[in-house]
Order: sequence, then C-alpha cells, then structure tokens
Amino acid sequence: MDFAQAAEQIGKGNGFIAALDQSGGSTPKALRQYGVTEDAYSNETEMFDLIHAMRARIIKSPAFTGDKVVGAILFEQTMDRDIDGTPTAEYLWKQRKVVPFLKIDKGLEAEADGVQLMKPMPGLDALLARAKALGVFGTKERSVVNAANAKGIAAIVAQQFAIGDQVAAAGLMPILEPEVTISIADKAEAEALLMAEILRHLDALPEDRQVMLKLSLPTVDGFYAPLVDHPRVLKVVALSGGHSREAANAILARNRGIIASFSRALSEGLSAQQSDAEFDALLAQAIDSIHAASVAG
Repeated sequence: MDFAQAAEQIGKGNGFIAALDQSGGSTPKALRQYGVTEDAYSNETEMFDLIHAMRARIIKSPAFTGDKVVGAILFEQTMDRDIDGTPTAEYLWKQRKVVPFLKIDKGLEAEADGVQLMKPMPGLDALLARAKALGVFGTKERSVVNAANAKGIAAIVAQQFAIGDQVAAAGLMPILEPEVTISIADKAEAEALLMAEILRHLDALPEDRQVMLKLSLPTVDGFYAPLVDHPRVLKVVALSGGHSREAANAILARNRGIIASFSRALSEGLSAQQSDAEFDALLAQAIDSIHAASVAG
C-alpha cells in the first residue's frame, strides 16, 4: 500500500467509498436483502462464508474499480480472508485500485445523554498493526447521535477523536463516524452541535494530521461546508442512513465536496439468484448513479 498515493485518490474524491462492513448483528439482514434467508446456513461460520461470497462477488464485478469506487470499508473477517488466493485488502488495491479501510468498532453502548458511544475495543493496537501489515489504509469507527444533547454530543466527538489519535499513531487514516439518526425531530439542531464540536477538535489537531469524517446527509444543503474545507480533513463522506439509493443520491448531489460511503444503498436490488450478467449490470448501474451524485457537487 502506497499511503501517499491512496491519500491522493481519496482526497481528490473522484468517486465514492463502498461500505462492505456489515458485522455480526447486521449480517443476517444484509444476507436477506441479498436473497439468502436464515435457513441457508446453520451456524455463524456458514453465515460469514456466505457474506464473504457476496462481498467477493461485488469486489470482482467489472464495474467495481478505482475509476468510480475510490475506497471500500471491510469487516475484520473480510480483511482476514482471501479473494482468489490474495488477501482481500491487497486484492482491492492491486487488482481493483480501490483503497481498503477497516471497520474497527465493536458496536454501541446503551444510549446515555441522547447518544450511543462505542463499546470498548480491547486489543485495538494489535488489530491496527495487523491491518497495517495487510495493506489497509485507514479505519472506520461508528457511534450514534439520537438527540440534540450538548453533553452527549461532546462525549461522542471526544471519543471519536481519541480513537482517531490511536489510529493515526498506528500509521493509518481514521474515518470518524458520529452518525446522526435521520428520523429524529431535532436532527438539524443535533447537526449544529455536532459540527461545532468537530470543528473545535479539528482546530486542535497538529498541522501534519488529517482525519476523514463520515456523517449523515445534512438537513440543510451545504451545511457541512466548513468541514469539507477544513485543512485537517482529508475527505467528508456521507452514509445513506436509511434513505433509498435514489433519495440519498439526490441529497448527496446537492452537497459540494462530500462523497458517498453507502452500504445498503449500494447493494440495493442485488440478489444471489441473479446471473453474473444480471448482477454485474445492476451493480454497474448502482455504481454509476452513486458516483455521479458523489462528483456532482
């Protein structure tokens, strides 16, 4: 992995980041969406074999290249597996020219002060070292804002930046993901509190440090422009957050400098029962639409 080359590809933002990082709790739902029901597997090992086969099919599809998909976020088990005998992260970079990231959070704590912090991550330094050795460029860590609560939002941003410091110390690029739930009544107020806290932490970073931000699509178009333009931010990416692909793309296209990092909205409509030709054609359409929305701003 050429870190400088990867950083340039992500920073230019001529495409989007595919989120292929569904983990234990969300894997059955992702498989059901893909047309694989629970009776197709009898244990967790078989379940993860099936989800890896789905991800490998996406990654090997002709349209899944760095021309439009600049990066991909992997689940730990995906990083530890191979595609055609090559470790997944290495395959992504060398065969597809897609920059690999790793999801590192271990899920969410119970809600307090209107937010869900990340659970503890025992062994994180060892995981980061292993990821670096396998050719991973960066990480992604998710927590959730469910209310415009100043105390909770301050805590969530502080935790994100603390983990980001640990990731940076390991030589990797952190994607900080304080997701705002799109259905809450005070979403705009939560976004205002969130941006103020993020800016405060960004301003305190050393001049030679950058982070990435993964945020819910904003209520007000262009609201996150101060983050997009901040010198400590390599790139701002957006999650679909429950929007359909069409709706997410429409909002994204109105927000300059933000690119997609979609999961469900990317794989929407794909099925294990489709022929390779059908699958590849549908995935190419999805990639084309998300790419167009990402570079529209």
